[in-house]
Amino acid sequence: MTDEPPRLRLSGITKSFGGVRALRGVSLDLRPGEIVALCGENGAGKSTLAKALAGEIAPDSGTIAIDGRTVALTDPATARRLGIAVIYQELNYVPTLSVAENVLLGKLPRRGPRIDWPATEREAAAILAPLAPDLAGRVRQPVAALPVAERQIVEIARALSLDARVLVMDEPTAALNHEDASRLFALVRALAAQGVSIIYVSHRLDEVFALADRVVVLRDGAVVGDAPTAATDRARVVRQMVGSDVAEFAPRPAPASAAPVLEVHGLSRRGAIHEIDLTVHAGEIVGVFGLLGSGAETLVKALFGARRADRGEVIVDGRSLGTPTPERARRAGMALVPGERKEEGLVLGLGVRENLSLSSLAAVSRAGVIDRRRERERADASIRSLRIRTPGLDAPVGRLSGGNQQKVVLGRWLQARPRVFVLEEPTRGIDVGAKVEVYRLMEGLAEGGAGILLVSSELPEILSMADRILVLSEGRLVAEFPRGGATQEEILDRAIGRHDG
Repeated sequence: MTDEPPRLRLSGITKSFGGVRALRGVSLDLRPGEIVALCGENGAGKSTLAKALAGEIAPDSGTIAIDGRTVALTDPATARRLGIAVIYQELNYVPTLSVAENVLLGKLPRRGPRIDWPATEREAAAILAPLAPDLAGRVRQPVAALPVAERQIVEIARALSLDARVLVMDEPTAALNHEDASRLFALVRALAAQGVSIIYVSHRLDEVFALADRVVVLRDGAVVGDAPTAATDRARVVRQMVGSDVAEFAPRPAPASAAPVLEVHGLSRRGAIHEIDLTVHAGEIVGVFGLLGSGAETLVKALFGARRADRGEVIVDGRSLGTPTPERARRAGMALVPGERKEEGLVLGLGVRENLSLSSLAAVSRAGVIDRRRERERADASIRSLRIRTPGLDAPVGRLSGGNQQKVVLGRWLQARPRVFVLEEPTRGIDVGAKVEVYRLMEGLAEGGAGILLVSSELPEILSMADRILVLSEGRLVAEFPRGGATQEEILDRAIGRHDG
């Protein structure tokens, strides 16, 4: 492989947005059949580099060459024509169209002037089969009806349909469970064996070391590390990413016994969750682990009233919510940080200041009119305390990195001073440095007496952060373990349906 000319060569790529330099002379070679992991904190320049390869933005200087020929990636169509496909972490689909239509978007088979629907469904199913056999049998289903993980698979399948020679994958497993991620890894290896060159962007370092031939690290828009995977290690990559040594998971002392701040009795929703009973005490972090289809997403929404339960009771700090609604939950002292922060947790077109105030408007208003000075003071305090990286208070939140967007969601709720935090996938798609900051924030909240329900599909996260671990399978809580009372394998066994024992 090393004797072949580079499939892709980047030489001195620079890009600035206003006064911010996003890329600083990035040079990178990618050979046929090579898997290169691209690592770096949010804001390091990874997304900017991906957009340059996709033809969405033009570099200020530098050259891009494919198979030894310098090319100008002036637009996405040109990039696709030259064999470059990019799968973004931010899903980009047409919700009202079917799975098959989304997979083959822009290249639907035709029979004369009409779309050949049987051929469309056959081709889409064939592309999906190695990734998700079950989804391959449901290609007529609207994408809007799919859970987030399956929408991610549709995105991946669409990129695969382009027969790309260079494939850029930005956090492709962020919404996938263990089984789907394993299928994806096998497919990535198979594509590499066929000569496809792959840039794999991921914050999950276990994936990086299991999959990549080489690791390239960006920090502040510049390449600060480039080494074969076998010649580096996790600690070195983390050090290169953040510029210092970072302990990813700090041990948590066991909390003192305290009164319950969240009690759930018999919470049920037909076809999704069944007779859920759980308790979270003040100062306690309770982890909930479940695979795709376990009902975890429904549980989170039902607790907060964003999805109506058929029956059951939710009690926050001794106060029953009756039929839970988001307003009742918020007033009782519950906060929800949703897994899909862009779709459900933020208003992307509004500024950082306005997003930080969304959950506590009464605190910055007088007679129904927002006191802008008070709002700015509170927002500025949140930005300083949470170390949110933003060009300014009024910068659109949609332009921030994923980690900083998550801090805005958390900061918005911190201003409301809730007693219970329900955190759904709080570190999905954010880098190792931002993860550590979120973990420290969680620990600080627990130490301050808040109760935290942590719903996560990342087992190392659950094992390191939770005081108790609940396992959700097929809509039911099937096991409970104390901290240190179970291995990853034991928890997975219960999550996949091995409930005896």
